[in-house]
Amino acid sequence: MTTTIAFEGDHRLAAGSLADVAVAVRKRAGKGTHENILVFDHATGKTLNLDLTGTERDVRARYMETSAAEIETPGDDTAGAPRGRGRPRLGVVAREVTLLPRHWDWLNAQPGGASVALRKLVEDARKTRGQSDALRARQEAAYRFISAIAGDWRNYEESTRALYAGDAVRFRELTESWPVDVRDHARHLADAAFNSRKT
Repeated sequence: MTTTIAFEGDHRLAAGSLADVAVAVRKRAGKGTHENILVFDHATGKTLNLDLTGTERDVRARYMETSAAEIETPGDDTAGAPRGRGRPRLGVVAREVTLLPRHWDWLNAQPGGASVALRKLVEDARKTRGQSDALRARQEAAYRFISAIAGDWRNYEESTRALYAGDAVRFRELTESWPVDVRDHARHLADAAFNSRKT
């Protein structure tokens, strides 16, 4: 199953499991001369920072049981943060929420208090806005990828506008001249967004 994809410059270096891609990147990075290598979560388009220290066996073992979602990404302010209080078996995470006093008053007056009320509001919003949230997530995945790898290329800005406008034909036209590997992966991610508009 492909969970991770790596590019060296504008060429696909490897795609597959996180462990396989990490080993391929380590091998290539050890060659001395190579272009810039970027590793992406295949589904979300997020860039991943991999720890390639140690032997090939160390790298494979490090990422064998790890998912791309667990890897620190550049600019991720929650990565490596200590776990907050809560029930670990439920995966409860403490974060700061800033609200106006009247909002806190309303939340605290709800059955179960603020935490229960917030969880219910989030679950209700997920149910009612699930389709639009899915579309936005797919658009952002494509945007993250093309911004990281093609941000200074010809047609970059126009292609992002076509992505968010849901114009699949225009997006394909604008990316046609891009290097094949980048173009194909950008289209793969963008097609997920375009197709989610149809459902």
